[in-house]
Amino acid sequence: MNEQTKINDTRKQELLANTVEHIDIKSFDARPIVDAMKKMSFTSRDLGRAAEIYNTMLSDPDCSIFLVVAGSTSAGGCMDLYADLVRNNMVDGIVATGATIVDMDFFEALGHKHYQALEIPDDDTLRSLYIDRIYDTYIDEEKLQETDHTIGEIANSLEARPYSSREFIREMGRWLMTNGKKENSLVKLAYEHDVPIFCPAFTDSSAGFGLVKHQVDRMKEGKPYMTLDSIADFRELTDIKIAAGQTGLLMIGGGVPKNFIQDTVVCAEILGKEVDVHKYAVQITVADVRDGACSSSTLQEAASWGKVSTAMEQMVFAEATSVLPLLASDAYHRGHWRERTKRRFSKLFDKN
Repeated sequence: MNEQTKINDTRKQELLANTVEHIDIKSFDARPIVDAMKKMSFTSRDLGRAAEIYNTMLSDPDCSIFLVVAGSTSAGGCMDLYADLVRNNMVDGIVATGATIVDMDFFEALGHKHYQALEIPDDDTLRSLYIDRIYDTYIDEEKLQETDHTIGEIANSLEARPYSSREFIREMGRWLMTNGKKENSLVKLAYEHDVPIFCPAFTDSSAGFGLVKHQVDRMKEGKPYMTLDSIADFRELTDIKIAAGQTGLLMIGGGVPKNFIQDTVVCAEILGKEVDVHKYAVQITVADVRDGACSSSTLQEAASWGKVSTAMEQMVFAEATSVLPLLASDAYHRGHWRERTKRRFSKLFDKN
């Protein structure tokens, strides 16, 4: 921050007054309303069927489940929801954007918060105060830069070699075990439960800034530095798909994470392995199929590529924070997760 952009601490404190409270799916039972919505029409009926499909995934002993997340639902109040899916063995692997994992979850694991906007935002004023905005949610840019530096410090502590995003995020989880300030962190819980997290566009987040600083500092010192291996990401996730066999997808948003997990079927075929298409798939999105395929392809379209079965798929066209808590609470209280075997896919990559 330069001297010309002095922060008005009082004004900043006023704007960062109301923290976002993350919803607790255990605190309410959504089964009655989801059952009622199944008898309705439009999006309510779609959500009811999506909940049925997710519960079928959980009750199918042969099904491994991948949580696929794009967008800012974590910042918007679903952070603890995702953590509870891991804590309660309701997902076996995660594919997400770097923002979901770093700017949101890891950020709060360091003790920082997201805040509700309390007035019509003036973005020029926000910039002068070093406040970043996601729709009606605020982030303290100074705290975000602390997160960037922490990522760089973790990179500095590692052997200088290529890492998949899964491998590096696991090191982030290991770091949080002794340095974190929040128990209910997705990154930390994934480390504890051996649930792998992949971010195919990892540097498109605060991780990118920290890792660039790591490389620049090492170059100035004439020392080797770590890198991220995106091909290893694809290979490792495909290895999991091959090992898993039957799979189901719970997808929030679209974009790179959605395509990345779906492409594992095709990649396995290229490697000469016969694998089933993803048997179950639910996608919650507002992307319009008329927008020139900007993250908007349907699950039925994916079937033409040999990625997803059309027998048990459901699109739910809704803003995710308004319906995902219902779906997740319904599944939690129906309790099929209690009978599931833990996959612990991270152990596939243990070198011992």
